[in-house]
Amino acid sequence: MFRLILIAVVITVGLAFDATTASADQANVVYIMADELGYYELSCMGNPNIKTPRIDAMAAEGIRFTQALAGSAVCAPTRCCLMTGKHSGHTSVRVNGGGTPLRADEATVASMLKDVGYATGGFGKWGCGGRGSTGVPEKHGFDTFLGYYDQVHAHTYYPPYLVRNSEEVPLKNNHGNSDGETYSQYVIHDAAKKFIRDNQDQPFFCYMPITPPHGIFDIPDADPAWQIYKDKDWPEQAKRYAAMVTMVDREVGEVLDLLRELDLEKNTIVFFCGDNGGNDYFGSKEHPRGFHGANKDPATGVEFRGRKGQLYEGGLRIPMMARWPGRIAPGQVSDLLWYFPDFMPTVAELCGAKTPSDSDGISIVPELLGESAAGRKQEQHQYLYWEIGGQTAVRMGNWKAIQPRGKAWELYNLETDVSETTDLAVENNDVLATMMGFAKQAHTPAIEGTFFDRAIHERDRQAKFGGKPKRSSQANVLPKEGLLPNDDFRILRFSSQTTSHKAIDILDGNPKTHWHTSFNPKPLVHPHELVIDLGKGYEVRGFRYLARQDGGWNGAIKNCEISISTSSDKFDGPVTKATFRKTKQAQEIVCEPVRGRFVRVRVLSEVNGGPWASISELGIVGQP
Repeated sequence: MFRLILIAVVITVGLAFDATTASADQANVVYIMADELGYYELSCMGNPNIKTPRIDAMAAEGIRFTQALAGSAVCAPTRCCLMTGKHSGHTSVRVNGGGTPLRADEATVASMLKDVGYATGGFGKWGCGGRGSTGVPEKHGFDTFLGYYDQVHAHTYYPPYLVRNSEEVPLKNNHGNSDGETYSQYVIHDAAKKFIRDNQDQPFFCYMPITPPHGIFDIPDADPAWQIYKDKDWPEQAKRYAAMVTMVDREVGEVLDLLRELDLEKNTIVFFCGDNGGNDYFGSKEHPRGFHGANKDPATGVEFRGRKGQLYEGGLRIPMMARWPGRIAPGQVSDLLWYFPDFMPTVAELCGAKTPSDSDGISIVPELLGESAAGRKQEQHQYLYWEIGGQTAVRMGNWKAIQPRGKAWELYNLETDVSETTDLAVENNDVLATMMGFAKQAHTPAIEGTFFDRAIHERDRQAKFGGKPKRSSQANVLPKEGLLPNDDFRILRFSSQTTSHKAIDILDGNPKTHWHTSFNPKPLVHPHELVIDLGKGYEVRGFRYLARQDGGWNGAIKNCEISISTSSDKFDGPVTKATFRKTKQAQEIVCEPVRGRFVRVRVLSEVNGGPWASISELGIVGQP
């Protein structure tokens, strides 16, 4: 029986095939997506440090794209775009909180293919809904999914367990962080190969959103890839990162070899790409754009502006290629402008499925197989759209309009200025107006899925640390000298809080608890504030602040201002403004003595630039 097989390999991926629908002719799909791999971090892109011979060969044997763009600039939102065929103005997952869920009724590539008879398997980092939510993969078309549902869980390669269809799969002698015996990526990769082997006689979709090289840069010393780099005169973490990319290269080769072994190679399309733009890891004065130069052309020195998390090209431009012997002509380099929402309609056309009506993508089958084979010319996007964390971007041909967080719109012509250095907004106001109109048209309010059991989701997040919160056994405390007794203090009001990290926690005397602003259904932006009633009037002389004492920094305050009043409803200007350091130690700020009963704390920014606020303990220095 002749079947066409699609394999998408990604450091984020897609696929293609000309499928007229008889079940015997359906294409199988394998999609491998490497987490956070940069555009210039493959040796076929000229990277002088990292060796990727199997991926290089794959590019030479198929088609490589120079203008393939991620669905978003960070992990969870980009995965949602890929799986649902929607741009980030329409998706349910637009924040990178870790477990934000799809809605129960949302279609995915997997559910679309399952409806036409496919076996569906996922292996790696899901990111579209934590356990206990409406977004779990087995409720969105996957027969099986093994890996990490929550992104925090995925920040260790030695977790005590992985998750398969919401059930825990123990990993022998693992304790979280970098401590363990069982390397999770080996388990995930072997499960993906077994899925392909087990389903070789039926159409299948194998989705591989693998975690390397993101996260803690861990790779076993016994791995062959580590042997290539261990003696390099590089920073240790830069060596580990390079070895992880070469390990991914080997595993991509193993998938291709398996298809050849099963006599499926000529019936298989393979896509390989990154999930979002690269990061400037291991930067220094000598290497300001990172040791391996994820966003810097090693041949010309031309850079993509920005990096992961930003909507400049450095946050969106990804490596992408596709291989399909006999169907995709070898040796091609394409400048087709496309992005993750296009994966779903492409797969639908290749596999005889129906694209959901709310997809924002277009099929790229004519570009993959040739316009003659496809029977039509390649369609072009009118515009492409992104939004994340207060940033917005629109692409219209070579024009790129971007509105950074809190700033005016900028406009660039990428044909002549791929580094986005020269803002042409003033000279081309009509172009910018058109693109701003597209942005307004593209955005709809996010409607996220829901949790029915957050406890198991939180358990997965703590698995990063071995199943227990990562807290110092000797948590820092506020020095008591000069502090007002807080027995009568109470929280009068606050801008937001989470269900497990409440505002009252800043007064409980326990440094291992903390207040955190809400991040569901979406994080609120600064300023955040809370008002404390001291119970009676005091002369206030200063404040002591303690950042959260667990392993995280989300919400830790950078800039804030504090006001004192005799009225709970009216506050004049701040009595002090503070810029805090990124430290777990207690920090103190002083102010001119002022009498009052009510204290308002307004948080203006976070140490990592995020939208949150958190406080472990807040003490008031003063006297009656």
